[in-house]
Amino acid sequence: MDSTETVRVRFAPSPTGLLHVGGLRTALFNWLFARHCGGRFILRIEDTDRKRYDPRALPDLLESLRWLGLDWDEGPEVGGPYGPYFQSQRLPLYQQYARQLIENGAAYYCFCSPERQGNEDPTRMTRRGAATGYDRRCRWIDPRLAAERVAAGEPAVIRLKMPLEGTTTFHDLIRGDITVENSTQDDVVLLKSDGYPTYHLANVVDDHLMRITHILRADEWIASAPRHVQLYRAFGWPMPAIAHLPVVLDPSGKGKMSKRKKIAPDGRALPVHVRDFREAGYLPEAMFNYLALIGWRYDAHTEFMSREEIIERFTIERINPTAAAFDYQKLDYFNGVYIRKLSVDDLTERLMPFIQRAGWHVERETLRRIVPLIQERMERLDQVTSLVDFFFVEELPDYDAQLLVPKQADVAATRGWLQSAREVLARVEPFTHDAIEQALRALAAQLEVKTGQLFQPVRVAVCGRLVAPPLFGTLEVLGRERVLQRLDRALAKLAVLEKLSV
Repeated sequence: MDSTETVRVRFAPSPTGLLHVGGLRTALFNWLFARHCGGRFILRIEDTDRKRYDPRALPDLLESLRWLGLDWDEGPEVGGPYGPYFQSQRLPLYQQYARQLIENGAAYYCFCSPERQGNEDPTRMTRRGAATGYDRRCRWIDPRLAAERVAAGEPAVIRLKMPLEGTTTFHDLIRGDITVENSTQDDVVLLKSDGYPTYHLANVVDDHLMRITHILRADEWIASAPRHVQLYRAFGWPMPAIAHLPVVLDPSGKGKMSKRKKIAPDGRALPVHVRDFREAGYLPEAMFNYLALIGWRYDAHTEFMSREEIIERFTIERINPTAAAFDYQKLDYFNGVYIRKLSVDDLTERLMPFIQRAGWHVERETLRRIVPLIQERMERLDQVTSLVDFFFVEELPDYDAQLLVPKQADVAATRGWLQSAREVLARVEPFTHDAIEQALRALAAQLEVKTGQLFQPVRVAVCGRLVAPPLFGTLEVLGRERVLQRLDRALAKLAVLEKLSV
């Protein structure tokens, strides 16, 4: 690339389903490289596979990229000088260039039935790097005769004439020189009989016409790269620099991360699509930072970096060719760190949609008072409902009365402590965190019990659980009336338990 030439990269997904986290990582690396170099990030929609087209895909794609903050300089909704940016709107171009390859002898018409060409769709087979097994029967038809058959209306596909001998070598910016025996490559289909291109033709034509300087794509395309090299040579075009990114493995590290959801040990479905990560309450800041580290490192120890720092430090030379596993536990850790960095107001705003999704009608100011109590305990925003549900019900769901009784204490003693706590909380003024704390600690000293023994029955009585947000702030937010009502219910449960234990 000329030193004065602007870096131009592209993310070119096929709208056949919701955006997978592996695809988002590819988009991120392209975006980072463009921003690091002061270049252009182009979004192109490769929508020529009409059988697998999913109408949900494009809105999901645009929303997912924007959620992570990946803005595009050219593409859908933005435009640009090299559009249109939907391949389905560029069909005449592909047909024109396919005919050009026929005319210069680099391609040929194939009239064979799909069964003879191979049992599977050749586009899908070669996209995975597997040969179709086609025996090149039509390669030897006289070009003039083939043209006459096409002119007479006989259906045909157009295939690339791959060299039958020798090797094809290309330079990968991550992996170095890669050499492939031409005998392992088939005469790939470039243009289908319906006039639609396969990936191989469309991406080469578009990358050239859109002046793409660097191709950063998944390493599953390595097997197809020799065909693309030969296509560039057939057209007489310079080939962009190319880098095949390491695959994102599933948490086990044993295979490519599936598009099917997995179940975590706690029973929740682990997200795999970007939409799932959003709905699970992952912050885009945390996702951005974590995804950048899957296959790329700045150094051996630095992990937490701002968006600006990652842009400044991102280079292709630091991309590791070795595949990396997606670690949900580490992402949760990252997300928790970023949640704790948020201001109370910011976290409140981000939590409101999760509160509303639970069907609760909660005033923003009420939630704002609760946020400081739970912020340190959260790793995902969707955890808010399980952390604060007891705040928003008039009456707690039934719980085991035995939870009220601390270890090494009996029911009668616990009931006495809780009754004393009720009396103190009924008269403490003002009913605020500091006043409540002072009163309850003084009561524990007066009763000559450990604070934990006194606080456990109070906590279970008002929250219905052993583990809950900090006690004094919780009591303040709940308010005196609800606290006393819940203490009365707990005392009644202890009375019944006491009778049963006699």
